[in-house]
Amino acid sequence: MSAEPLLRALARMRSHILDPDVLVRAVGSGRQKGTQPRWKRVELRYVDLKAGRHLQVTAYDQTQAHTSNYAVGEPGQPSPARDAVDDLLDEPFGNWHVETTTQQHQVRVTKKLEALVHTTDRAAEVEVDREHDRDKGRLLPEDDPVLVALGISTAEGRIKPSRQAKYRQVEEFLRLLDASLTEALAKGHLRRPTDEDPLRVVDLGCGNAYLTFAAQRYLTAVRGLPVRVTGVDVKQQSADHNTAVAEQLGVEASFVVGTIAEASLPEPPDVVLALHACDTATDEALARAVEWQAALVLAAPCCHHDVAAQLRRAPTPAPYAALTRHGILRERFADTLTDALRASILRLQGYRVDVVEFVESEHTPRNTLLRAVRSGAPVKGGGVRKEYDDLVASWQIRPRLAELLEA
Repeated sequence: MSAEPLLRALARMRSHILDPDVLVRAVGSGRQKGTQPRWKRVELRYVDLKAGRHLQVTAYDQTQAHTSNYAVGEPGQPSPARDAVDDLLDEPFGNWHVETTTQQHQVRVTKKLEALVHTTDRAAEVEVDREHDRDKGRLLPEDDPVLVALGISTAEGRIKPSRQAKYRQVEEFLRLLDASLTEALAKGHLRRPTDEDPLRVVDLGCGNAYLTFAAQRYLTAVRGLPVRVTGVDVKQQSADHNTAVAEQLGVEASFVVGTIAEASLPEPPDVVLALHACDTATDEALARAVEWQAALVLAAPCCHHDVAAQLRRAPTPAPYAALTRHGILRERFADTLTDALRASILRLQGYRVDVVEFVESEHTPRNTLLRAVRSGAPVKGGGVRKEYDDLVASWQIRPRLAELLEA
């Protein structure tokens, strides 16, 4: 995959995007070096409205999605859709993922503002879904068999009122997974899976495997990727239940009984998920990910009791007594400090780390997610190491992740 002029690559993607007969979906994300696009991410697809065919653009900022529809227009006539596409291609996105009925294209913009383009042919041509109201921009529609099997949707394909929060969690998780995979594949940090060697995904502390099955369904049915998923949980009951669901759905998924720290997998995973693992279980999951040299890690921590307890025992450094004087503030500060230290430790292990917002589960108000991509490159300079050492020394704490990794 050699570099080519960026404008030439974007012009080629433009022709695919502007063809409503072949475009399935296009996604712009990331940013070019030294720039910041107006949106964090944009998604484009064609929909058929009463007024005719329109290009639907869903643009995401830091807090919400904004959806607009642009008329395609007749050949040779002004086209709002074409103008919208040109405006978005002018935005300094670092990655474009363009899916057509027969191919998938990945475009990554290099530091030199050139384009690296990777194109793969689909095994079979897919149909374009242009229905406007069927899924309302959702990655898994309400009537998806996985959602019905998991009890999130009714047999009639409607989300149960009591499971709305769980459905929102699944949707937000899939958006984060989709964006993270797209970027990691485009930048070459994640290997490209094949039918002979599929993408290996493990969900540590999977419980009833809502997100395990959702990930498997989305990555295979929507992204068209060969995937093998494994769930790990300490309860035999969970493994039995999840295996029965997998058989019911006819999907390839396996479930291992064991602790996060000791679970044995036949092969190291490419992607590690650990969502709402309690307290130091998140540290165990991150340590296993580092041990496996996983290319992509998505971890949403739950409670943070370990560092909170250490803060209660240690004297507060001046002039920060106000941060720990009140119990509720001390607990919130412990949450922030724990995840900041986890991010620093992962950087020292050769990961590029983002801390992003994740919709809360029905069980916990925490909504932070650590997203780590393994670059394998050592941290330049000693700034991160010194920052970490000064922080733990000032607060007289020892993070569990540091103990597990002997960092």
